[in-house]
Amino acid sequence: MALPVMLKAALPAIPGLNQLPGIKKTGGALPTVTLRRDDVVVERTQVQRYADVCGFPNKDVAPLPYLHMLAFPLHMQLMTDASFPFPAIGSVHLENTIVQHRPVAIGETVSLALTADNLRASTKGRAWDMNVTGTVGDEVVWESVSTYLRVGKGDKDNGDPGMSLVAVDAKGPVWSLGSDLGRRYAAVSGDHNPIHLYPLTAKALGFPRHIAHGMWSKARCIAALENRLPDAVKVEVAFKKPIFLPGKAQFGADGTASGWDFTLVNPKSGAPHLLGRTTAL
Repeated sequence: MALPVMLKAALPAIPGLNQLPGIKKTGGALPTVTLRRDDVVVERTQVQRYADVCGFPNKDVAPLPYLHMLAFPLHMQLMTDASFPFPAIGSVHLENTIVQHRPVAIGETVSLALTADNLRASTKGRAWDMNVTGTVGDEVVWESVSTYLRVGKGDKDNGDPGMSLVAVDAKGPVWSLGSDLGRRYAAVSGDHNPIHLYPLTAKALGFPRHIAHGMWSKARCIAALENRLPDAVKVEVAFKKPIFLPGKAQFGADGTASGWDFTLVNPKSGAPHLLGRTTAL
């Protein structure tokens, strides 16, 4: 998120300012609008920068989660709009599903459309979905659903409990994550949320120190499985406990009849940071 957007996202979290018209968030209905980014060229230089940060090899196609980065400005445009009922800062990215119908080649031109829907009670507050469709010409090549949570009064008995994913043993590599990981990912993704950048900016928002981006952790897991995934695939993840930086995370995966179950955990405690699965289409 560029600096003006980041400031706009932060205003509803500032006491006093958060009661002003145009800034105050009411918690009402989601806006029924479609936002678009049309004719975005998938450029080799940008793809390589993203691939390097997330652990993908350099290829003539974009990594499977790359289009989420291209769609991220639409997420922020909608969530910082005066009509959106919840503040962007403090909303938790709870789950993410990506469906890749085919890989997108370097040099192709992609158009992206975003809508928000399915506002519902969660066990921990209120949840909603941000839906993105990516097209090349008239062909749908990529889709995603990002589920966000606004923590608050939830419905423990009837609220949405979220995805049911299998926890597998993490017996794979242990990745060392540097203190600068959040800043490096922000530089290629545009997601400059303060909780990911520095200990001081994260502490201002209630974290003991800064944390890795959830979509970086998903991308890094996909990169670990990249040469074993088909071209047409669905990848679902639920984000669990944050990864504090600097830190370590251990990967694990088990093959299934339709794909892979995978996980990312704290190598000392075994606490899960992410649970996921892939399904061939």
